[in-house]
Amino acid sequence: MASIIVQAVVILLDVIAFGLGVAAEQRRSRATVTPDAAKEYDFCVYDSDIATGYGVGALLLLAAAQVVLMTASRCFCCGRGLKPGGSRACALILFLFTWVTFLIAEACLLAGSVRNAYHTRYRGIFYGESLSCETVRKGVFAAGAAFTFFTAILGEVYYLSYSKSRDAAGGAPYGGSSIGMGPYN
Repeated sequence: MASIIVQAVVILLDVIAFGLGVAAEQRRSRATVTPDAAKEYDFCVYDSDIATGYGVGALLLLAAAQVVLMTASRCFCCGRGLKPGGSRACALILFLFTWVTFLIAEACLLAGSVRNAYHTRYRGIFYGESLSCETVRKGVFAAGAAFTFFTAILGEVYYLSYSKSRDAAGGAPYGGSSIGMGPYN
């Protein structure tokens, strides 16, 4: 039987991470080119840096949810054996897809946070080029939030399939600790 506590903790962490990812997308930094008082340098003025904190928070909460899920399921490969069949095959496929979506979500959230934290300082007029204030491209945090959502769904279904296969294994020969040599005395 799947643990309700594990499911609740994982879904709560994933939902909060999703919300932080969406908030980071809405609050990403915007910049304007502004000359200094002496008109010697142009510099970028950024309006907010809160999206970096939201992105990092989402990244850490998503990682925490994945750790809880993998600890509860013993990372699929450790612990007692699972009963062969559809539940185990489904759990294996979902395990792989959960990790893929998790890694994509983490990459998007990390890239968005790093890029949002990067601020172009200033450039003198003597360079002769117009100043480009670098900001996060629209949709980076949204992609991280979307893959966080996919990770949450796949992780929950993975844990249910894993639990079903684990519970079906029961005792020997799949999950027990005894050696099944009875008929071969």
